[in-house]
Amino acid sequence: MSKNALKDRGAKLMNLAHRVVLTVSGNRLLSEPFGMPVVELHTVGRKSGLPRSCYLTTPVHDSGRVVLVASKGGDDRNPEWYLNLQARPDAELILNGRRHKVHARTADATEKSELWPQIVGAYSGYAGYQRRTSRDIPVVICELLD
Repeated sequence: MSKNALKDRGAKLMNLAHRVVLTVSGNRLLSEPFGMPVVELHTVGRKSGLPRSCYLTTPVHDSGRVVLVASKGGDDRNPEWYLNLQARPDAELILNGRRHKVHARTADATEKSELWPQIVGAYSGYAGYQRRTSRDIPVVICELLD
């Protein structure tokens, strides 16, 4: 098995474990790792057309938007959820127990330069992820539609 396949399998297992802990604890445990709220993002697979979901943290959010960071832990590849959103930007996410319809877009350079200090301020690990890769880590703005 390739190194990337092992990393991907590990990430999927971690996401599954997170889902189990949240479910069993009634969303009390691991709901704010590193002080950031967890969101459950629901997308449609760009290749399969099947529903997909994953847990992510949101370092920046307000009443009109939720910001996600497509870091994949500093991997040289973009995460699948980001590629799915590029193909189909209309999605749903659950934040604080409420389901929201969203329209996702990649922040432009100006928006990212304004958001990045807030993102790193919320979790300094994002700066380390960016140092690990030559890829410019995308920042995704999910605009709440409801």
